[in-house]
Amino acid sequence: MKNLLILGCGWVGEELAYQLKRKGWNVWVTTTTEEKYHRLKNDGIFAYIHNFDRDLDVDLPIDVSFDAVVNSIPTTQRNSEVEIEHRFSYVFRTLCSINYKQHIFLSSVGVYPDLDDTFFESYAEEEQMSPKLRLAEKKMMSLPATSTFRLGGLFGKNRVFGKYFQDKVVSIGDQPANFIHLDDVVGIIEKAIETKLPIGYYNLVAPEHPSKKDVILKSAQKYMYSYPTSFEPSHSFQKIVNGDKISKLLNYEFKYPSPLDF
Repeated sequence: MKNLLILGCGWVGEELAYQLKRKGWNVWVTTTTEEKYHRLKNDGIFAYIHNFDRDLDVDLPIDVSFDAVVNSIPTTQRNSEVEIEHRFSYVFRTLCSINYKQHIFLSSVGVYPDLDDTFFESYAEEEQMSPKLRLAEKKMMSLPATSTFRLGGLFGKNRVFGKYFQDKVVSIGDQPANFIHLDDVVGIIEKAIETKLPIGYYNLVAPEHPSKKDVILKSAQKYMYSYPTSFEPSHSFQKIVNGDKISKLLNYEFKYPSPLDF
């Protein structure tokens, strides 16, 4: 039987946990909320309440070798670099204390600058990239057998892009959508674990990049949300993140190749 550890079991982690649990995996997770802890535990998942900002050690079983670790401990712009360094030092310590074969760290395409350009994983102009996201990425990439997945804007299920712009003035409508559906994130992670994807950086973004205006209107119509009051573009940079590298390596076929279909 295979073993999975999810650090920071958020929206993606929970979906992945249940998916692999159904396929016979043993699944361990950390969460910061009691409600999720009890729910996951009741469903046969080994859950721990743990906050990497304050708790030093996770009482994980020392006799278990994890086939994969999926790490979705977040980095946000509201955190200072000192806070991020502290948080990921604790994560680093935890991962150094266990046996694992593969470690996938979930980051964000927000690491790339908001410029008129197409961004590939080979982009290396550090001074242009998000220093906070890079701090976390580099700390995690210093661990063995680690890859970083840079996720696009994440939608699916009850997370609908159009919902957030009801009766509002929209300033970002001309920007291309660098989005990905939850089902495709889980599908790619699962396939990456199965095939032992080579270590490195990977962009996880749907192959099509319609304008955010078109996505807002389509999703509002589909899910019966109110339309924005107007579109008045003022942040119109044409930033496109290319996600071909991982889909080609895995021969992965997207369930939702266009955000218009989310």
